[in-house]
Amino acid sequence: MSAFWENLSLAEMDAAQWESLCDGCGKCCLHKLEDEDSGEVYVCNVTCKLMDIETCRCQDYTNRKKRVPDCTVLTLERIAEFHWLPETCAYRLLAEGKSLFEWHPLVSGDVSTVHRAGISVRGRVVAEADVDDLHQHITDWVL
Repeated sequence: MSAFWENLSLAEMDAAQWESLCDGCGKCCLHKLEDEDSGEVYVCNVTCKLMDIETCRCQDYTNRKKRVPDCTVLTLERIAEFHWLPETCAYRLLAEGKSLFEWHPLVSGDVSTVHRAGISVRGRVVAEADVDDLHQHITDWVL
């Protein structure tokens, strides 16, 4: 029997299946800066205030949009806009017709494989920084 993500399109998945695609890497919860002239997006090693930097998960996922108004919620309708998602992101991979990596928790059956594989932001981020200093936190290891 094959896995649901191999048989269903993103549009066919129910809410629980959609949510389970998140590998818990934490990369989408990092602050980003966009060059107003070029549109290029730069990723910082500073997390959203709601991220637990040990688990790389949101500490208030249900209320995240209320508590962080500029939080970007991944939805099927907006998936094409998420060019900034890492190449390892399940949402991006499946939208592009690709397979999940072996370390993905859905494949491995273990939520810690994303960390052991070095894919997550664990140990490489800071929880807080002055918003005026974010340019000093730009990193190239994320995407």
